[in-house]
Formats: sequence, C-alpha cells, structure tokens
Amino acid sequence: MKKRSPLFFFLLPSVVSVSIFFALPVILTGVLSFTGMDYSFKWNFVGIQNYIDMIGDFMISTVVKNTFVYVFFTLLLFNLGTALLLALFTTTVSDRAGGFFRTIWMLPRLTPSVVYGLMWIWAFDPTDYGLVNIARKLLFGLPPQNWLQSDPMLIIVVANGFVGASFGMILFTSAIKSIPRDYLYAARVDGGSWFFTVRKVILPMIKWQILFVTAYQTLSLLTSFEYIYIITDGGPAFATEVWALYTYHSAFQDFRFGYGAALSMVLVGIGIVSALFYLKFFRFKEMIKEPRIEVDS
Repeated sequence: MKKRSPLFFFLLPSVVSVSIFFALPVILTGVLSFTGMDYSFKWNFVGIQNYIDMIGDFMISTVVKNTFVYVFFTLLLFNLGTALLLALFTTTVSDRAGGFFRTIWMLPRLTPSVVYGLMWIWAFDPTDYGLVNIARKLLFGLPPQNWLQSDPMLIIVVANGFVGASFGMILFTSAIKSIPRDYLYAARVDGGSWFFTVRKVILPMIKWQILFVTAYQTLSLLTSFEYIYIITDGGPAFATEVWALYTYHSAFQDFRFGYGAALSMVLVGIGIVSALFYLKFFRFKEMIKEPRIEVDS
C-alpha cells in the first residue's frame, strides 16, 4: 500500500474547511439563483428568469450608481490614498511616535460595528446634540443641519473609509520598513527630496502591496454593507442602497431568496472581473520579477 505524503495530512484540514465553508456555499447559491424560492422555501426551478428580471428591475440603475460611487471614492480617498499617506508619514517619524499613531488609528477596527455605527449616527445627529452641529454652532454660529438627509453618501464613504484605511496602513508600513535602507540612503546622497524618494524608490518597491490592497479592498467594499445598514439602511430614498445591501434586502427582507442569490452571483462575477482587471492594469507578470528603481537621467 502506497504511503501518503505528510503534506497530504497538513493540507487536508484546509481543503475540507474551504470545501465546506466556501466552495459548497457558492455552489448552493449558484443553484438557488435558478429557483424562485421565497418564504415558502420551495425549490421551484425557473431557469434564468431571475437574471431576466434583474434587467427590468427599476432599482438596478440606482444600485449600480451608488455602488460605483461608494467603492470608487472609499477606495481612492481612504482605503488606498489615506492608508498610503499614513504609512509614509508614520515611517518618517520615530518608531515610538509612528507606532502610537497607528495604534490610535486602529481603534475603530477594534470597536464593535454597532458601536462604531452609532458613533457616526450621533456625530451627524440632525439636532443640536449632534457632534458636527455642536461644532458648527460653537465655531461659526450656524444652525443644525440634517447631514444624514442631505449628504448620506458622503457620511457612508467617510465612515467606511476611516475604519478601512487601517488595513492598508499596516500593510504599507510593513512594506516600507522592509525596503533595504541602502536604497533610501543612496537617494539622499544623490540629493533626492522626500517626494523624489517616495516616487522613485518607495512606490516602485511596494507595487505588489499596492496591487493587493487595491484588489482586496475593492472586493471587500463590493461585498460589505454592515456600516451602511447600521447608519442609513440604504436610505434616504435608496440614496445609499449598494448592490450588497440590495441583495440582503431582496433575500431577507422581501423573502426573494432566489432573486437575492442571482444578485449575489452577479456580484461574484463583478469581483472576478475586477481582480483580472487589476492584474492586467498593474502588470502582474512583470511585478513578480525583481523590482526596479527608476532614476531620472
């Protein structure tokens, strides 16, 4: 009898876990998307009818627009932009000061989602007791404003961005600290400014981390909705109803489980296309080679 490799026994728990908790749910969701299952929980197969209904759904255009705005601005301004700036600035100061600042910025991620969401609801409370309205009154003498009614998407982007920036901040910080100091010293000796060092030395050396954070956070934003659900629940008037939240509402509020499964499968497809686009855009095949430092001639 052929003796199995020890590697098989090390991989077996992971293979079983991935199969049960990831592969199997995807297969079941795919099958469910071809049914008209509702509150009766009957597996009545309807073919691609759910996908056809999606084309005529009047909410889809609004949901797509909201999802694009939410993902694009949260990713660009916070999960990528702010995270990179935080990593750059906290690695230029002492390790103690930089570590303390990063720890403070990590606190929202350690806070329970409900508590974090309620803090934002209180901050933008439309009455005189909201934090922002208190500041407006004390500093400028302005009357209270209902921010959740006038600018709900802005609040959602900022709320998600503050907690999301910490992920990229930690990864970028680790990547920057792993760059050999000789490269940075050489740039200084050649008279390069801080901006020159960042543009020509640091960014080329952390392109892999930038790709990973961009792709991962895009997929995360496409599928996450907990803070939106807590703060606005997609309102007012569907102004913050993103695709993932609409999927949740369709399945667990309207009890259209088959339609919700179809929406989720489309979201999986969007995620796969986004990941492939990033691999092409960042030239992944070239990135796996030895990184190069560009120097102006």
